[in-house]
Amino acid sequence: QVQLVESGGGLAQPGGSLRLSCAASGFRFDDFAMSWGRQVAGKGLESIAGIWHDARDTKYAPSVKGRFTISRDNVKNMLYLQMNNLTFEDTGLYVCAREHGLEPDEDFDIWGRGTPVTVSS
Repeated sequence: QVQLVESGGGLAQPGGSLRLSCAASGFRFDDFAMSWGRQVAGKGLESIAGIWHDARDTKYAPSVKGRFTISRDNVKNMLYLQMNNLTFEDTGLYVCAREHGLEPDEDFDIWGRGTPVTVSS
């Protein structure tokens, strides 16, 4: 069974950090690019970070570039998102998503249930 399970969300203060994790199972992890998306109440899923299947490259939305870092461990079948210098606008549900191909192009075919992040003082 193909499955993506996120963890690591929670409450953080502005300027703080969180590290999200996504455990993948049921498919050959290194055959697919992976991405993190963010969903805010009343809006659709926004792709914020993507990583190539072999981690050769990454891409970021302008809103998180320079603050967030996506990474993966193809041995452990894990995807990560290190989030630094958090702002109120980073509040949302963070979703781990599998891309359709080898490079991230916002063509998701599988996604998890998400882990919530709240940035509040």
